[in-house]
Amino acid sequence: MGGCFSDLRGGKEGVGIRMIDNGDDNGGDGHNDAVRHFYTAQGFQQMFTQLQLSLSASNLLDRDIASKSDPMVVVYAKKKDGIVEELGRTEVILNCLNPQWIQKINVTFQFEIVQQLEFHVYDVDTQYHCIPTKALKLKDQDFLGMANCILSEIVTKQSQKITLRLQSKIGYSSSRNLGALNVHAEETISSRNAIEMIFHCTNLDNKDIFSKTDPFIRISRIVESGGSVPICKTEVIDNNLNPIWKPLCLSSKQFGSKENPLIIECFDFNSNGNHVLVGKMQKSIVDLEKLNKEKIGANFVIPSSNHSKEKVLKGKLFVDQYCEIEQFSFIDYISSGFELNFMVAVDFTASNGNPYQPDSLHYIDVSGRLNSYQRAIMEVGEVIQFYDSDKHFPAWGFGGKTYSGTISHCFNLNGSQSGSEVVGIEGIMNAYTSALHNVTLAGPTLFGPIINMAAQMASQSLSSSNCTKYHVLLIITDGVVTDIQETIDALVKSSDLPLSILIVGVGNADFKSMEVLDADNGHRLESSNGRIATRDIVQFVPMREVQSGQISVVQALLEELPDQFLSFMRSKDIKPLPSHFPHSPSNH
Repeated sequence: MGGCFSDLRGGKEGVGIRMIDNGDDNGGDGHNDAVRHFYTAQGFQQMFTQLQLSLSASNLLDRDIASKSDPMVVVYAKKKDGIVEELGRTEVILNCLNPQWIQKINVTFQFEIVQQLEFHVYDVDTQYHCIPTKALKLKDQDFLGMANCILSEIVTKQSQKITLRLQSKIGYSSSRNLGALNVHAEETISSRNAIEMIFHCTNLDNKDIFSKTDPFIRISRIVESGGSVPICKTEVIDNNLNPIWKPLCLSSKQFGSKENPLIIECFDFNSNGNHVLVGKMQKSIVDLEKLNKEKIGANFVIPSSNHSKEKVLKGKLFVDQYCEIEQFSFIDYISSGFELNFMVAVDFTASNGNPYQPDSLHYIDVSGRLNSYQRAIMEVGEVIQFYDSDKHFPAWGFGGKTYSGTISHCFNLNGSQSGSEVVGIEGIMNAYTSALHNVTLAGPTLFGPIINMAAQMASQSLSSSNCTKYHVLLIITDGVVTDIQETIDALVKSSDLPLSILIVGVGNADFKSMEVLDADNGHRLESSNGRIATRDIVQFVPMREVQSGQISVVQALLEELPDQFLSFMRSKDIKPLPSHFPHSPSNH
């Protein structure tokens, strides 16, 4: 992930920075609550990508007598509760049954949510042509047809285009051909722009007594409310008053406009989290580019004790390198042919309770109400399935006494000896239900074998000539893992592979010790032989914590996945397939 380094065993991440009182107006808790989410976001904002939808149609129904229909499209987002929210309207095109609308519809793509879109096509009556489309009363217009799709169905296609057959309104039947609607999604090009810079400082103040300052730079964006949001940071350099940091990459999503003011702070790292402010300044990207061109430094300042004005320090910041680069997005990869391969592992340990008793976490309710395992499979699966073309999903169980009579910590959920794959989310659900009748719950809870199996599959795809598959393993468990060090070893080994692991904790167990697997606290995992994980690949969520809030299980689990995907692709310098970007110099 650009700009997020952890060379010093993960402990030198700028997470939850608390400044020792140096007269900083922000007080002892740092800037604001965004600091707590700094590592989670890894310097990036949540996976909100702005798309523009271009619309065209063919063979529309002709509602006019003396001329042809004057069509307009209204686009809606349909929520899970069935409520629709209007996203926008096209212009009206006169006398045309095969229109190509110019007006684009803006929509925000969220990876972790199934986003249903609904398109209504109307013939606008001549008497309303002088009225702005936004002011038109739709009940006064002739309805030509409607269509719907999932937004991810569009962005996963290499053409990023889908053709939908227009239908009558729900409840109305029609044997007539109502025509077709073409929808093309395009990411706003500005979101690919990024700036790569190399910083160095001179004459920093020494904040340590027995050694020198251990400096790192943190960059924050000023928000409209007046606070600031950390967006990026350098690594920590030990004992150095004239440090040179590794290249830092800022995407346009992070800094917004080049003219936007950024707060650049230098801290002295302390392992207890009380990082000391060395100095700060406010500069925009334009200002930083100027520093590079003119090869001059900018002085840090620090608030004076009386708060009347700032004290200018000897320490200076220099921009040794400044270059604008193209930084490919998650959608760039997915639309060019990259896929997410979904895998599931289910806990069959005895602590889940007798599956035939209503108080069991594995109880199958005859009313159709999903248990926690089924709910996690459904919610995560219904999002990821759109990114897997063949929808053949490996599914395993662990901690159960299998058909052979032995306890296994990685067995095929479908009971097959030849393969673990099932077809579709329904296939996972059926295999899970069947396994409950054929597998005896046992134990203990071991993750190591499951993770190693998933890693083996990820390793095979990485070694292939065309690495376009990224694997996502969902582990659902009711208890704390007992092979914690073996699990950590497997995770560290897997951190170099195209693999992310989502863990859902169900039931009322104390999952506190499981949080060590999820490196959101800024500490990278360390294996038993001293190797540090190259990146964070785990997201752990106790289901009971999200059930009581507004966020869903799938949102809590998947919010980091696109950034984990990107961090792997960028670390291996893997670019989208060139057929999708034929003119991109980055592909040569």
